[in-house]
Amino acid sequence: MEEKQRKQILQSLPPLLLEWYDRNKRDLPWRKDTDPYRVWISEIMLQQTRVEAAREHYIRFLRELPTVQALADCPEDKLLKLWEGLGYYSRARNLQKAAAIVAKNGFPHTAAELKKLPGIGEYTAGAIASICFEESAPAVDGNVVRVLSRVLSDGRSQDTLKKVLAEELSASYPPARRGDYTQSLMELGATVCLPSSPLCLTCPLLCVCEAKSDAFPLRKEKPKRRIFYKTLFVFCDKTRIALYRREEGVLRGTYAFFSIGREMDKGQAEAFLRLAGLKNFSLGSPLRHTHVFSHLEWHMTAYTVYSEEDAAKLTLPVGESADAPFSALFYAERSAAKREFSLPSAYRWALPPSDGDKD
Repeated sequence: MEEKQRKQILQSLPPLLLEWYDRNKRDLPWRKDTDPYRVWISEIMLQQTRVEAAREHYIRFLRELPTVQALADCPEDKLLKLWEGLGYYSRARNLQKAAAIVAKNGFPHTAAELKKLPGIGEYTAGAIASICFEESAPAVDGNVVRVLSRVLSDGRSQDTLKKVLAEELSASYPPARRGDYTQSLMELGATVCLPSSPLCLTCPLLCVCEAKSDAFPLRKEKPKRRIFYKTLFVFCDKTRIALYRREEGVLRGTYAFFSIGREMDKGQAEAFLRLAGLKNFSLGSPLRHTHVFSHLEWHMTAYTVYSEEDAAKLTLPVGESADAPFSALFYAERSAAKREFSLPSAYRWALPPSDGDKD
């Protein structure tokens, strides 16, 4: 398609999309106002997280941390507990780093300045700058690439399109309602121009769309995830449960159960515990779970270990690989493990019943 034709199509989009957006936009809590703090929190939460999952987290997060200063001052354990269930905990840590800067210097009003903050890239900067400050700064995410690659029938790679479309869109922004235009593009991709089986007959851009199909964008092959096998040991006494704080890896700063880097059946698990020095214990039935990250998978087997002995005093047998030493373990009341400690979904599934009943 010629450059002139592309430009004409892009310039025709704002009136079509804004009229549609006014009638069809979803009622979402982060659309109640354009306060940059609230918009920023929502945009970070929505990275790698579905709208349905983010909604309640967003409401609870802002109830606990209603201002930039409150976020900057929040203890890390509380912050990660509030983030629990959203995954990608580095997002929360970057939020707090950026909040400390904003609390001191004020909120930047341009995409260029916003990108200097930790955790804010091209897309998030464009979203905040256009929605909150009416800058003609596009927010080109996967939804927007999908919409425009189809409208323009552009078969180039998604990475290439992100850069090209960001430049082209900026020139097509309307003189007013720039934030709504940004959101209308996002909304169309999320609700109508779907990855597969798009709802073309209900699309406000049907009259200008060149593809009218899901042929674009071209899908890039995802790299295979690395697979790891783990055996979790959930040590319990009558009222408490043993945890440790992860100091590295994808879940750094959250809490976990003791784990070994291989799969064990029940007999192997019992033998391992005896070699580690545990004398009097009973073992629950195995529970199994696969936790998927973007780049890796954990295939896990969990055993609840009922014992009055202190698991922190055990010794790792020679040749075994653990995510943390036994000495890193500490005991917390079982109800507190759920309520006060950030126990991500990668481990939460292995929590035993709170009443302490054995399998």
